[in-house]
This record gives sequence, C-alpha cells and structure tokens, in this order.
Amino acid sequence: MRRIHSASASERLLDGSDLTVNDRTGCPRLSFVLLHVWVLGVCGVVVGAFIVQFAGSELPCPLCMLQRMAMLLAAMGPMFIIRRNSVAEADPTADFSTGFGISILASVVGLAISGRQTLLHILPGDPGYGGAVLGLHLYTWAFIVFISVLLVSGITLAAGPVMAIGRRSDRMGGWSRITAWVFGLVIAANAVSVFFESGTEWFLPDNPTSYELIQEFLEFLERRSGDPGPSAQNTN
Repeated sequence: MRRIHSASASERLLDGSDLTVNDRTGCPRLSFVLLHVWVLGVCGVVVGAFIVQFAGSELPCPLCMLQRMAMLLAAMGPMFIIRRNSVAEADPTADFSTGFGISILASVVGLAISGRQTLLHILPGDPGYGGAVLGLHLYTWAFIVFISVLLVSGITLAAGPVMAIGRRSDRMGGWSRITAWVFGLVIAANAVSVFFESGTEWFLPDNPTSYELIQEFLEFLERRSGDPGPSAQNTN
C-alpha cells in the first residue's frame, strides 16, 4: 500500500496536479518560459520578413508565403501547450506530445519548401530571390529556423519528464495572454498580406511585382470613371 501511495504521489508530482505555481521550480518552469520565447521568436522572424517586404519593397513569392505559414504552424505547437496548460481537463503529457508533434510536422514541411527554394538558386552566379540579410537570403534563414525547431523539439521530447509541464493554474497568466495576442496579430497580418498580394486570384506569380488587390481596385475605379452611366446615355 505504501508503494502504491508513493507511486501515485510521484505521478501527481510529475504532471503538476498537486503543485501550486510557486512550488514549481527547475526544468518545468524553464520549459514553460521557453515555450513563450519560442512563440515570440517565430513571431519576430515573421515580423522581420514583413520589414523586408515593406521597407525593402520586396514582395514575397509563393514559396516565401508558404514558409511563413509553416513557421506560424510550427509556433502553433507551443502555443497549444501554453493554452492547454490552463484547462482543468487537460492531459499534460498528451498535450506536450501533441504540441511538439505539430511543430515537427510543420517544420518538416517548411524545411522541404525552404530547401527547394534554396536549391533553385544554388548554382554559381545565381543572385537568388530578393536581397540578403546578414549575408543570407530569407529562404536560407528559414531553412536554418526549421532545422533549429526540429532540434529543439527532438531534444525536448527526448528529455521526457524532465521538461514536462504540469497544469500551472486555472487561467492563462499575463505573459501567456500577451504571447497569444501577439501570435494572433501576426497570423492576421500574414493573412491580410497574402490577400493584398493575391487579390481575387487563386495563384500568385512566381515573381510578384505588385499587390494584385490594389491593382484590381484601381482597374475597377478606372472602369467606373470611364463608364458614362445610364443617365448620361439617356441624355445622348
């Protein structure tokens, strides 16, 4: 009976069900902080791509857009763990595995996309697509980011219970809410950017040079200004 009691106590200690926020120290707390850093770091990378897009007047190609989406999906994994951490019915171990599984799958897809774009411009003399940032093009940096996500995910999962996070509280804390809002705003900004660049078309050109939605709107205004209208036709 004593062994059974101690085993159940160890399980509660592992998943954090009988601990308060102040009682948690060490790797679980560090892991929870790193999840926020992960999400905000990916948001920072995408915001950096926005700066290059608008300040440098470099429109992203379809492969660039897909890489941004894959990055945000990779950040969806840790954001899922953060959100589920405040749900009473949540299973911390299952949520931990699901979150990192999402990140790994998204990173594999992003790695394939960024790798393909890198190979398209790997021949000597090829200037590549867009300008370079710190000596590397954005798709090369994306390749490095996806490899980093895979490494961090693998190491964290291999660490197992050492990095596992129990349920910390009944509601999201202040930093978790801020992280969620920043993440949501970046996703919304990316969706708006894609819509402005593609307009009503289903496919983007390989080398976009303008925002299709703006061009379509200008063409609509031009057609409207050139149309005399029914009243003018009746007068004639």
